[in-house]
Amino acid sequence: MFQFFWSLGAFLVALGILIAVHEYGHFWVARRCGVKVERFSIGFGKVLLRRIGKDGTEYSLSAIPLGGYVKMLDSRVEEVPDHLKAQAFDAKTVWQRIAIVAAGPLANFAFAIFAFYVMFLMGVPTVRPVVGEVAPSTIAAEAAISPKSIITRVGQRETVDWEAVNLAMVEYIGNEQMTLTLEEDGRPRTVNLNISDWKVQPDKEPLFVSLGVMPWRPQVSNVLGLVTEEGAAYEAGIRVGDKLMAVNGEPYHDWELLVAEVEAHPGKAMSFTIQRDFNSMTLTVVPDEVTSEEGRLVGKVGISPTMEPWPKEYQVDLSYGLLSAVGPSLDRTWQLVELTLKTIGKLFTGDLAVSNLSGPISIAQGAGSTAGFGLVYFLGFLALISVNLGIINLLPLPVLDGGHLLYFAVELVTGKPVPERIQDVGYRIGSALVLMLMIIAIVNDVARL
Repeated sequence: MFQFFWSLGAFLVALGILIAVHEYGHFWVARRCGVKVERFSIGFGKVLLRRIGKDGTEYSLSAIPLGGYVKMLDSRVEEVPDHLKAQAFDAKTVWQRIAIVAAGPLANFAFAIFAFYVMFLMGVPTVRPVVGEVAPSTIAAEAAISPKSIITRVGQRETVDWEAVNLAMVEYIGNEQMTLTLEEDGRPRTVNLNISDWKVQPDKEPLFVSLGVMPWRPQVSNVLGLVTEEGAAYEAGIRVGDKLMAVNGEPYHDWELLVAEVEAHPGKAMSFTIQRDFNSMTLTVVPDEVTSEEGRLVGKVGISPTMEPWPKEYQVDLSYGLLSAVGPSLDRTWQLVELTLKTIGKLFTGDLAVSNLSGPISIAQGAGSTAGFGLVYFLGFLALISVNLGIINLLPLPVLDGGHLLYFAVELVTGKPVPERIQDVGYRIGSALVLMLMIIAIVNDVARL
């Protein structure tokens, strides 16, 4: 239950920030163009809180937090007094209206750059993409990728960590070949992967895992390094420093298998055999029932193992100074823009299934998990969603900013506005398409629970 409210809270904070940034872009440029703004709202529907500013604008918080809007004076919507007609949106030049509409998505891109900038100033601790194991009979195995290889490039893009590897691989979905540059024993080696039969499930596993590559990790010990006092293991008598010897009568040999076993037994008694001070004892532990991030009921006992430290040569700290952080921030934002555009293209070509679309539930889970890791990771998540929000709003659907920009482009070419009747039909079609995409995304979210 705590995880649910944590994810919900992080989701509302993230969405509130991104909506405010987007709408403020419209608001700021509209004011600079001399347009009277009647309402600045975070959310839709019933107004919960409102305040009238000194500028005469109503600032409000509404009940449905899945968007927002800036209501501008517009003679097409309401009767405008003669003394205010010059401040109406529709009275402005085409270029001014284009600037006002485009300012929302542009604000999202600017925020992504800012979020990455702060993230790189704070520093991002990460590890190099060192191959641990290569699964047999996989694409990676056929390319003879060996353990302890370091993936330094995917195509022409440098990869400093596993996140960079995963992002770089997205653009190869649907292609026939992928080129990796590896570092093996200090020497570079280039391998060409045949990915014509590459089966990807980005919502379930990283792309490099679907190729057969498993990241290297330090060895996990059977000595417990953490036992939470509120957990089921502590209540059963297990303590820090105990050696885990067996679970349910089966010798312990793999931490991931243990986690899966515990998660499969919520509220059901399990036997843990431990060794303490050379004495062996078997204790009964009843895992607590916990709702996972995916919404499943799983077991938790509140223990963590000790782990050997990461070798220093594998550790990377992506930290920059006030000026040097600008370049990486711009590069990461542009990479996400390219990635998002290519992903949308692959959805249309069928190279990427629509089952990979994510909706508010997945966003809430992502917000909750990244917020739990710390501010640095939450900033990275905000930047990712902000870029996606900016690009989606630029799609040429009449109900979105991109649709308005399309109408304005037609007006620039023809010298007159698109007829109201055609605009109305376009809004109806655009609304239906957006609603359909939202339904697909939500259905996908529910299917992943």
